Amino acid sequence: MKIACVGDNCVDYYDNTGEVFPGGNPVNVAVYVRRMGGQSAYLGAVGTDAYGGLILQALEEKGVDVHRVKRLPGATALSHVCLINGERVFGDYDEGVMAQFALTPGDVEFLCSYDLVVSGLWGRVEKSLAQIAARGVPVAFDCSERPEDEAAQIALPHTTLAFFSDDASDLKRLKERILAVAALGPRVVVATRGEKGSVAFDGTAFHTQGVLPCVVKDTMGAGDSYIAGFLMEYLRGKDLPACMAAGAASSAVTLGYVGAW
Repeated sequence: MKIACVGDNCVDYYDNTGEVFPGGNPVNVAVYVRRMGGQSAYLGAVGTDAYGGLILQALEEKGVDVHRVKRLPGATALSHVCLINGERVFGDYDEGVMAQFALTPGDVEFLCSYDLVVSGLWGRVEKSLAQIAARGVPVAFDCSERPEDEAAQIALPHTTLAFFSDDASDLKRLKERILAVAALGPRVVVATRGEKGSVAFDGTAFHTQGVLPCVVKDTMGAGDSYIAGFLMEYLRGKDLPACMAAGAASSAVTLGYVGAW
């Protein structure tokens, strides 16, 4: 399985410990795909600062193809995080050079050589996904907590698999949100619910999946690892419950260590 991940990256700076970890939704998914034995590439923009070098070196060490990452003059995106009882609390975010990121025709051609392309709400590629989908390449899009945002609304009609997180809505309201996303075009819509598990819709029926017992050290990257586990099984042709179970298992691994990976 070959999965190309495109869009935002950042360094997660933990204010209460001074630790720094590479992160960002597509970055994390690329690493988790490698963890599960797949091939992955990451496309995005990092700065010429030390943090940009840190992200590239860390991804190369994990075996992620980064040869199309753009290194632009300026600062790498940075997200301030506090860890409180294992839960991450986000502070200020500086997008850095990712604000200048855009795909070239060569980038699109490269992405279309993969089995599936993954991006998300802050990836700055939502307007390019139609080109990828038109080539018959499946697209997965992570809407974070906000599938109603403009970027998601642009992306979803060209998305095969849509993901978003919602641990606050009751089940009735959650299903309404899932159906609203599905109405825009995705074949599969998955909502992750934190410790409540996940709910997915395949165009016909809803499916549910619980979480697996584990020791939670840090929730950073748990949702992204769910997506990676789900997509790996999806590309193997497995049914939706099997994909959801693989997502839950992948999340349980990530929850057991500090930082996304």
